[in-house]
Amino acid sequence: MGYTDPKNYSMSNNNIALVGKHVKDMYGTYIGKVIGTITDIDGTTQSVGIDCGSNGLQQIPFEQVVVQGDFVIFIPKWRLESQRVLREKGLTFRRLKALMTIVSDNDEMKEDAEIIHEKYKSHLSTLEETEKLIKAKLESRLEELAEQMKSAKMLIFDAKVQCKSNEISEQTFESVKTLSTELIEHITHESAEISNVQRRITDLSMEVQQVTELPKVQLQESAVTYLDTQNNESSTVAELPEAPTNEPIPEPVSEPTTNTVNSQPIPESSQPEVETPEKETEESDWLERMEAQ
Repeated sequence: MGYTDPKNYSMSNNNIALVGKHVKDMYGTYIGKVIGTITDIDGTTQSVGIDCGSNGLQQIPFEQVVVQGDFVIFIPKWRLESQRVLREKGLTFRRLKALMTIVSDNDEMKEDAEIIHEKYKSHLSTLEETEKLIKAKLESRLEELAEQMKSAKMLIFDAKVQCKSNEISEQTFESVKTLSTELIEHITHESAEISNVQRRITDLSMEVQQVTELPKVQLQESAVTYLDTQNNESSTVAELPEAPTNEPIPEPVSEPTTNTVNSQPIPESSQPEVETPEKETEESDWLERMEAQ
């Protein structure tokens, strides 16, 4: 029996005969046989007793078994728990989005919606704690399946070695290979479903986080926009000159000038004398006295 779609399950709580039916998990792996049930005071079935051979008698909660034909199908607990969390979280998420849409369209309902909003957020926080436990169970189950996969492949390989060494017949090897391959298919189906559930949980968590953090992000963006506007307004204001101080303003110091020729100073002795009018008059008087004598 291969992978069974749980959508095809059907079962009544009271009128289905369970005793004597063989039990398989929803991936086709044989588990045991139903040998009895335990009921509550009102007659409803609480658990199903399954003879699992060397693993002894296992009491399985009634919600984890359904009837399909001549078999009782066992549903793993991790699957029921993950489906329950995904369903509740998805519904709470949709209600939270609807509530935020109503408030955004009508501000007058904001105060009335705050109580419900906090209720939904509190429920999401509770579901997140349950979700962490489910994630741990899924990881643990994947590790178990990985070990089972190794063991099944080892059986095939060892049977092949025994066949080549003429310890077992070719027919026996083919039987081992067929049964082990069927088990590997069951393990592959369950591993794939666990990976799918993990992906759905991660995607839903990201959607919830985006919605719950959206108001905070919008508030931060508004604050940044306000600060940028203030900075732009400040940059347009002209800068005022500095206020004068009582310190005296120093006068410029004049540097002595030096006549230079070819960048060399001219000595005083080589500079020509400039004759003044008084000196010319004295020389004229001296010439006239010499002519008179």
